[in-house]
Amino acid sequence: MNHVYSMTGFATAQSQTEDGLGFTLTLKSVNHRFLDLSLRLPPNCDELEIALRRVLKESLRRGHVDVTLQLIRGSEGTSQLQLNDELLAAHIAAFHKAAAQYGVTAEPDLNVILRHPGVLRAETVSTLESPAALQTTVLALLPELIQRLNQVRAQEGASLVAELRAAMLRLEALAAEVTTFRTDIRATYVERIRSRMAELLEGGIPEDRLLAEAALLAERSDIDEELVRLQTHITRFLTLLSDGGELGKRLDFLLQELNREANTLLSKTSGAIGGNGLRITELGLEMKLEIEKAREQVQNLE
Repeated sequence: MNHVYSMTGFATAQSQTEDGLGFTLTLKSVNHRFLDLSLRLPPNCDELEIALRRVLKESLRRGHVDVTLQLIRGSEGTSQLQLNDELLAAHIAAFHKAAAQYGVTAEPDLNVILRHPGVLRAETVSTLESPAALQTTVLALLPELIQRLNQVRAQEGASLVAELRAAMLRLEALAAEVTTFRTDIRATYVERIRSRMAELLEGGIPEDRLLAEAALLAERSDIDEELVRLQTHITRFLTLLSDGGELGKRLDFLLQELNREANTLLSKTSGAIGGNGLRITELGLEMKLEIEKAREQVQNLE
């Protein structure tokens, strides 16, 4: 069996270049219809971005993947104090306005204002002097990080496969119980056919019209085809889970087909009467609920 991957995963690692430039590389993936790469890199890393995209496209198939490369503070440059001129000016203006309003003769204390949050902050100025050295080190680290990401995604994928297999077995059991009520369903429609035929005969309907009405009602009363197709789709679904690989889109298509059969079955059995009639409706609704829950889980599979 090939691995089944969830599209949800996370992996991060720290390393440094030969000249001591430290960095953190992080991969985070969530579900998406296609492979969608979002890279956040330091300036002057255009060549590295192209190389990263190429490797990731070769290794991943689906999912929104955030790639973050962050240089470690203290290793990439020098710290400088940054002054927020707009905020400082706003504080001084507010001081002067209050002083004028209340008739106070005073000047603002700059030492006090500079202590206000956001007025003065320390920032590290990045000095990436050797993008080539960083690119070499990052690309050497990337395969290991992708492997760790895929390990997380494979573990999550295995859990989803187990849940989906259990859902299909529950769906199979529901369909089997519906099968036990086929006699009641047919009896209900036979009675409908008799009533309809009686109405048509009283109205002097031609024989060919009578036969067409009877055939149509008989067809609507037969749920054998829906039950057979349900079982066929369930069997195919379980086979795909066992085979593994890229399953998301194929399983989603099968679930659409299963939902269609469940809807048709509900439509055909809506006229069943008696105690079993209510149970048949309950079974049909439970089948749709199982299918919907399975569809939510399949959205996370690659």
